[in-house]
Amino acid sequence: MGPELPTEELFEPSSPLAHLLEATGPHPDPIAAARGLVARLGEDEKVATLNAHPRIGERQDRMSVRSQAEQRDLGVASDLEQLNEEYEHKFGFRFVIFVNRRPRPEIAAEMRERLRRSRDQEMEEGLRAVVDIAEDRLRRAR
Repeated sequence: MGPELPTEELFEPSSPLAHLLEATGPHPDPIAAARGLVARLGEDEKVATLNAHPRIGERQDRMSVRSQAEQRDLGVASDLEQLNEEYEHKFGFRFVIFVNRRPRPEIAAEMRERLRRSRDQEMEEGLRAVVDIAEDRLRRAR
């Protein structure tokens, strides 16, 4: 069964992963295809895929409609702003997490924990989250 959402709604529109998925499709299972295609992305494309996502706790007017709905309960908070800055300074790309309706303190605690990891671990975790978010968007659309 094909997606009920276009690729640009499953993933952030400027994402190289979304562009690659679109270029290689259509896919009967876009989520499985995306998981496989992540390995074909170069370093710069992986960073751009992560940076296509809004910062956690970003101002609502800077997010896609779907991201606004997913982060609506987080609000903009100085603790998340500071953690985003630390994370981006350390790793060189944005923190991406499947929020899944978790509260801000839980997200902030996970950010602090993930700041202890290596860049490679974080890139892998962030890209996994990108696809997990798309999977949730697709599931909710069905």
